[in-house]
Amino acid sequence: MLDLQLAELTAAGPGGVDEALGLVAGFDGALAHGFARIGEEPAAALAALAGAMAGGPLGERAAEAVDKVIAGSIGDEHLAVLAGARAALTGAAHDALLTRLDAALGRARTPWEATPATGAVPPGATPAAGAESSPANLLAGCRAWLRELAIAGWRGVDHDVVAPSDQAIEALLAVPALRGLAVLLDGLAAELRASCPVGTMDRLPARRWGDLWTRGLLLARSGPWHGGAEPVSGRLLILGADVHEHATVVRVQVHGVLEPAGGGPARLVRTGVAASKVDTIVGPAVWRLMSGHPVLLGALAGHRALDLTDMPLLPGGDLVWHDDRAAAGEEADPFTTARVLLGEAQAAPVPPLDRHPVRIAEPVLAEGYTVDGATLELGSGRIALDLDRLPTGTPLTPELVAASSACLGLVRWDGGRWLLQPLAVQATVKKKQVTAHTGDWALGPTDPKVVKAEAKAGDAVAVLRERAGRLLRK
Repeated sequence: MLDLQLAELTAAGPGGVDEALGLVAGFDGALAHGFARIGEEPAAALAALAGAMAGGPLGERAAEAVDKVIAGSIGDEHLAVLAGARAALTGAAHDALLTRLDAALGRARTPWEATPATGAVPPGATPAAGAESSPANLLAGCRAWLRELAIAGWRGVDHDVVAPSDQAIEALLAVPALRGLAVLLDGLAAELRASCPVGTMDRLPARRWGDLWTRGLLLARSGPWHGGAEPVSGRLLILGADVHEHATVVRVQVHGVLEPAGGGPARLVRTGVAASKVDTIVGPAVWRLMSGHPVLLGALAGHRALDLTDMPLLPGGDLVWHDDRAAAGEEADPFTTARVLLGEAQAAPVPPLDRHPVRIAEPVLAEGYTVDGATLELGSGRIALDLDRLPTGTPLTPELVAASSACLGLVRWDGGRWLLQPLAVQATVKKKQVTAHTGDWALGPTDPKVVKAEAKAGDAVAVLRERAGRLLRK
């Protein structure tokens, strides 16, 4: 439970995080400028990045890579080393922040154990086992496009620079093991295409594009890095659902506690389902896009536990969801689950490539607080509420959060501060106790006003599916 440790969490520090992210910002500035002609300021930023690696495994190679890039000799090997150095800095910042968070929550975390199937491959080393099945020519094509981006710099990107990505991405999508890389690069290409010509933009999302470029280059170096999944069985008790909605995709990430069959400590796990969409499908209608997962949606809407049988679990704590390997169990109130199990549940390790401050999203329970505007106050501690992440297709509103006294949420790090993103609240409205969860409308809205408005507007999902079916039949 997020109790008096809130003051400890939000205290100054941890030391070194600002400095590490400052070096990352310097690299991102150089990447925005482009490596074709390195000026004095970008050269100094690259040299500072290499200096931060001195004494570590990448020290000599980072210095060599910077020298080569400044001299105009830009190869895949040099860019991979620079991407690895940048990832090492964001990873160090992540580790410091997550350690602070775990200490404040008293949360135990399983350490990451590198194996031939799951360990990170240093740039230039032999790819990990399992990467051999990734077609080398496809990965080389991705690296070639990412190299062109680095040479041109974000300010130099136009449609001619983005266009070559289409063929590489299409080829990646045909290989199941590489679809994650394909989606990542497709997203980056779409953002760049929508921003062209990038040189005319007032502000660049340099950190975000730098993150995507780095992750893409490292994945394209040796293919997927995560190891094989282990089949797990047991009872999954849901804590809440985090809904990510964009113009062309919606994703629901469910956080919960897994009680393994046969005993053993409870484990914090996640699972996610996603669907493509168009920008006209918004609000409660997005849930209909995921109708292929009725067991999961039913558990969210009905606040039920799920009995899992041989559900694949990745080393980082993510369940690969298969609806046919889950069955609805008894009712299980998420707040009761949090009060009884969350404090003792074992947190999953973080895979090397996922070590980034923006990836921190730890479930917590807060009770007995007050809300002042967009700030939650508990004891001597304060934490900002991340109300911008509240999805539109749920009964959870900023007004309910403001009136609440108990909150299930995710603690995040964003913009140099800790935030609490509500997933569910218990509040008193007109002297009545009200509970609202982001997954309450997974099977459709229950608010009569919303139901009436939807009926009047029509079912956009059904209309689009019918039109798509007609086109396919022609």
